[in-house]
Amino acid sequence: MPKTSTAQPTRDKTFGRPDAGFRLRMYTVIFEADTRAGRLFDLLLIAFILASVAVVVLDSMASVHARHAALFQVLEWIFTAAFTLEYVARLACVRRPARYARSAFGIIDLLALLPTYIAILVPGLYALIDVRVLRLLRIFRIMKLTEYVAEYGALGQALAASRRKILVFMSFVMLVVVVMGTLMYVVEGPVHGYTSIPVGIYWAITTMTTVGFGDLTPHTDLGRTIASVMMLLGWGTLAVPTGIVSAEFTLQRQGHAPTTRTCHECLSEGHAPGALFCSDCGARLPAWRHQATEQGKT
Repeated sequence: MPKTSTAQPTRDKTFGRPDAGFRLRMYTVIFEADTRAGRLFDLLLIAFILASVAVVVLDSMASVHARHAALFQVLEWIFTAAFTLEYVARLACVRRPARYARSAFGIIDLLALLPTYIAILVPGLYALIDVRVLRLLRIFRIMKLTEYVAEYGALGQALAASRRKILVFMSFVMLVVVVMGTLMYVVEGPVHGYTSIPVGIYWAITTMTTVGFGDLTPHTDLGRTIASVMMLLGWGTLAVPTGIVSAEFTLQRQGHAPTTRTCHECLSEGHAPGALFCSDCGARLPAWRHQATEQGKT
């Protein structure tokens, strides 16, 4: 499960890649995936993230918490210490740590740490906020997975590329629910539960998305006809955005995403999987790990 490689050159320029020394070796392990150490680092972090989220979920169950509260507390500090070391290492191995701290991944990393430390460093906070809120904030650790699984990056790119089409589609949906909600308010009226236009819009949204809670139902023939049209429109509501994002996935598969392969001469990266020479300095590239595996088989 390698990191998203297509964003690597941008991240390198934004955060600042070290030129040499221990920081460069640490950067290679933490931010690059096409090395044995980088892959092991990714897998270890994924295991820690999943285990920590599992502890948070189990700790929210009263019966389990009563029996294993002490164990959960020890595990929580182990996970917090590990994520703290990872966060400090990331800040230490880039030339612009402030930029990383302000980035989306940096904020997510910080959210994974703060709840445990806040609960200890600010005891008076318990008088203002229930401690369970701090525990629930630890669930943000699941968002750290997006940095280690390439498919998350592909999904993000597909959504970003489709954002204008999705925005236009959502605008059309909002237009339909506002018109239909207002129409149901006029047709059914307060006597049947449609006490205002916002209530009618709420009914239109639940009907168009095929949720249908059943707390509001039309009683007149015209109202049932409108409801039938809304239910049929609901099928298209689910299908259109799925088709938009699927089309973007297809376009991405037609291209060839670069990897995190690094030239040992000029330290440039983002070379294509089949590249033999560096596109910047012309030096011969080291064998990609997939190429090395295929050569070993032959």
